[in-house]
Amino acid sequence: MRTYVVGGAVRDALLGLPVKDHDHVVVGATPEDMIVKGFRPVGKDFPVFLHPQTQEEYALARTERKTAPGYKGFVFHTSPDVTLEDDLIRRDLTINAIARAEDGTLTDPYGGQRDIEQRIFRHVSEAFAEDPVRILRVARFAARFADFRVASETNALMQKMVEQGEVDALVPERVWQELSRGLMEQKPSRMLEVLRDCGALARILPELDALWGVPQPEKWHPEIDTGIHVLQVIDCAARLERDLPTRFACLMHDLGKGATPSENWPSHHGHEGLGVKLVEQLCKRLRVPTECRDLAVMTAREHGNVGRAVQLRANTIVTLFERCDAFRKPARFTQVLLATECDARGRIGPNASYADAPFPQLARLETALAAARGVNAGEIAASCADHPQRIPERVHAARIRAVKQALKEEEDEE
Repeated sequence: MRTYVVGGAVRDALLGLPVKDHDHVVVGATPEDMIVKGFRPVGKDFPVFLHPQTQEEYALARTERKTAPGYKGFVFHTSPDVTLEDDLIRRDLTINAIARAEDGTLTDPYGGQRDIEQRIFRHVSEAFAEDPVRILRVARFAARFADFRVASETNALMQKMVEQGEVDALVPERVWQELSRGLMEQKPSRMLEVLRDCGALARILPELDALWGVPQPEKWHPEIDTGIHVLQVIDCAARLERDLPTRFACLMHDLGKGATPSENWPSHHGHEGLGVKLVEQLCKRLRVPTECRDLAVMTAREHGNVGRAVQLRANTIVTLFERCDAFRKPARFTQVLLATECDARGRIGPNASYADAPFPQLARLETALAAARGVNAGEIAASCADHPQRIPERVHAARIRAVKQALKEEEDEE
């Protein structure tokens, strides 16, 4: 019985990165051997055990055989005669197929160290093509290790997998899991680029893929292409360390531009309304969590209004707050502002850049919201006890007065 550290822990150590989790493979043992040594079995599909002290995972060396489409269609085989090399060859990328023995010796039969040095994602074997999740994983790794590139032969294999319909067998929950993890990496645009290069983005997120090649007015968008703009927006969100719902809202905010009639290009008047339906459709298909879905829908609908906040008067601002349920959920409204800030700054072209442009809309709307929330709605309601139907109108009017005062606006009507 011999144990090895495998996968990400070895890769990250070789890259000089902090190692968070250790995965172990055990060669020359049976499940009974593991139980005798105090390991606790937890694997459902194949033998995985938790160490009695560290609680780290130890998996018996195994081989696998494809039996059905998708990422669950496998039969696994474990026995004491499965070698370390047998186990490593079933892994996705060479950089993840390096094992470290207890004495520190590395076993690298497929050139993982070479590919780490050359910053290349390369599949270990043709078995890569049997699991469509691996396309998502490569894309996610590209978002984490932004200076790596996909080997041409690996990209060709992923293209073939897409053409053969393997990606269509992915279940929504797994797509969301990998997408959400990729969005939280340091350069999420790389994930989308890899998915586009192999054709998977058009199958997984066709509403998003439709944005490439759609022009915008160069005066306001020096990057011109809407797809390029979305890449810049999500990278801005990563640079500013926004949370997952905000990053997902950034990814979704301009879907409506892909539905604008081409005869209207580069104008996209009304794209916010078009985008709402597309965001709802995508979120339903991928079973996106409610928090992410609601923020994405709201951002798609309102980012144009937020972007114009400096020009908005008090009545329009209060109506915006009411429409966004900002009085009950101010933190979510702040997320809309943060996503729109990334939208404003994700406009970078060869002759202009808004990457460091000020975004006064954020402070203006936060100041206005604080003032409007300071209105005592209960006191107003008590004063209207004889005419309760007047309560909403009077609360609305009081909030407008508070916002005007906070923003030092004139008391004239809009």
